[in-house]
Amino acid sequence: MTACHTLANSNIAMSQCTLCGATFQCGQRDPNTNTPCWCTALPPAVPVPGSAAAGCWCPSCLQAHITALAPPVKAAASAK
Repeated sequence: MTACHTLANSNIAMSQCTLCGATFQCGQRDPNTNTPCWCTALPPAVPVPGSAAAGCWCPSCLQAHITALAPPVKAAASAK
């Protein structure tokens, strides 16, 4: 699933986005953090099970996915 490695000269565990390949800090995988991952503050959004994109996504890819899932905003009906 998620590729996780430690940066050279650092104790920060980094994950690799399974969608675009970018590296990012994942609070779920970092044993040195006591705070939840940044993604827990976002609305839940999961990829299709079994897709090549399954795994952790970077902030940019996850936010774009959530935006794409959001229903279009309807214009307010004008009062008569």
